[in-house]
Amino acid sequence: MEGTVTIPLSEFDKLRGAHQNADERNSNLQRAAREIEVFLSFLCTRETIMEYVEEFNKQSSRSRINIEEGKVKIVIRDE
Repeated sequence: MEGTVTIPLSEFDKLRGAHQNADERNSNLQRAAREIEVFLSFLCTRETIMEYVEEFNKQSSRSRINIEEGKVKIVIRDE
């Protein structure tokens, strides 16, 4: 698709900044997910949480928690 669009320069600057902002938020989200995985792995060594994890996996339509060898991974389901 080809075409042109005319927008004010201030809006163009916001658009350019949005990419960097989205990259930063994505990076922060990935870092938070890793921290949650570490926390859940820690909990697995202290408490029996498998029944709660299984219930979460049944109810969640967007993600799944996998526990293998005491390590937790959060898997995002493809929609």
